[in-house]
Amino acid sequence: MAAVLDYFSIGSTVWCRTCYNTEIEGEVMAFDPQVKILILKCTSSSGDSKLNDVHFVNLSLVSELQVKKEVTSVPEVPQSLNLQRLNTRVRNQVDKKRRILQAISANVSSEGQSLFIAIAKTIKEVRWRNSDIVVWNQEVIISPPYQLENIRGDTKSKEYNYIKKVVEKHMKDLAMNSQNTTQVQNTTQ
Repeated sequence: MAAVLDYFSIGSTVWCRTCYNTEIEGEVMAFDPQVKILILKCTSSSGDSKLNDVHFVNLSLVSELQVKKEVTSVPEVPQSLNLQRLNTRVRNQVDKKRRILQAISANVSSEGQSLFIAIAKTIKEVRWRNSDIVVWNQEVIISPPYQLENIRGDTKSKEYNYIKKVVEKHMKDLAMNSQNTTQVQNTTQ
């Protein structure tokens, strides 16, 4: 390998050839001299100008290296990360994936699964009891085939009316999606 510099300036443009004969050119985002890892931001392989590819290059596996453009100015200090906000986002995404997994793992129809997911997007207190969707600790129960007439609970309660609206919207969205799919299929035939 060519001699490794002690450091690479953030923002500099670097070209390298790996031991696998792959050529990579991009802007230096970070460099860790202890483990000899160079992080390069490159143009997107998808061709989308709004996106970038990020390559982690192990300099121990590089056969050639050239600094195409050296940046001498001091780069802007990156904004600090709000770790609490990031942890909240991670936790919310994990919870969302768990609810989706819970919906998929139930041995029910795809209509029931999609309704469960639609309800779980706004209400965390939703679970399966056999093939019934139970919301708010049995305040509202939806049984197969998961239509409006299959909703049980106190019809005068706010909870019941809210779930009824969620089910109505979900059914309307499904109808719109199937109508759009039918139109697309008809135009392609």
